[in-house]
Amino acid sequence: MNAQQADVLSIPLYSPEATASALRFDDLIPALRDAFSQGAEVPLRHQHQLLQKDGTQATLLVMPAWQPRGDFLGIKIVTVYPGNADRNLPGLHSTYLLCDAETGRHLALIDGNQITVRRTVGVAALGASFLARRQARTLLVVGAGRVGSMTPYAFKAVRPIEEVRVWDIDRTSSERLAARLVADGFNASIADDLEAAARTSDIVSCATLSHQPLIRFEWLSPGTHLDLIGSFTPAMREADDACFVEGTVYIDSPDALVESGDLLQPIEAGVFKPSDIVGTLSDLCQGKVDARITDEQVTVFKAVGTGLSDLAAGSLAYRNLQALA
Repeated sequence: MNAQQADVLSIPLYSPEATASALRFDDLIPALRDAFSQGAEVPLRHQHQLLQKDGTQATLLVMPAWQPRGDFLGIKIVTVYPGNADRNLPGLHSTYLLCDAETGRHLALIDGNQITVRRTVGVAALGASFLARRQARTLLVVGAGRVGSMTPYAFKAVRPIEEVRVWDIDRTSSERLAARLVADGFNASIADDLEAAARTSDIVSCATLSHQPLIRFEWLSPGTHLDLIGSFTPAMREADDACFVEGTVYIDSPDALVESGDLLQPIEAGVFKPSDIVGTLSDLCQGKVDARITDEQVTVFKAVGTGLSDLAAGSLAYRNLQALA
């Protein structure tokens, strides 16, 4: 074995538990804000559709990012298999490779699932820190999967969340998440009536793989903040056209305009234009655009995920875990 082979084999492999422990939302959300303020080189993700034997479509994503004159370069590899629900398996698997930006040396393999989940809900919470009313106390979680189940913890870090309602197409999943939230000290309950729950929630957060709109604008009371973090392909939808036509719309990155059916479909229908978007999360963090102006606005934040947030989370996890070594 030569020195180069030994170096590759010696890089640390961080488990889901270790990665989660290194990405507390009180640390992660400020790190994400710094990253979106500074910016990074983030090529459009490589996305490939994989037709499965059962007729379903799986997705392969490759997401690189680096900051000019920064310390790190990161690459995330993700596989998304919606058909895994029928196999009682998670629908998403990923690994994050962190490298030294100056030499290209591989530094660590970090659990990509935890990075993906925590940066996704961390970005949602960062968006809400600008767009949700300061007194927002009631959160409706739409989708009780791996990502949706973490949103209450992230939003709690930026808003005084007192009540959480949970809706999922599978009521058993709703029951499971509500019980876990109660055990962790939340006032949580199951929302059997999605419309009724949406009408009385300050924040509505959707994290699903739906191909049909779940939330209608007419259900949203004045001042509601609508958070959409599930739709990441042109075929996926979580909200109806009116949410974008009538709401004040922000996105995490320009990638959303080429990836999410929530935006692409109303654009193709001619009822919404890219110029109707107020700004990106970087614009908000840099103070280039206005955040929420009045308590009556319905704000909409559409995120598809970006390698910038992966890099911020991966770098934070690595630094925190190295400090414990």
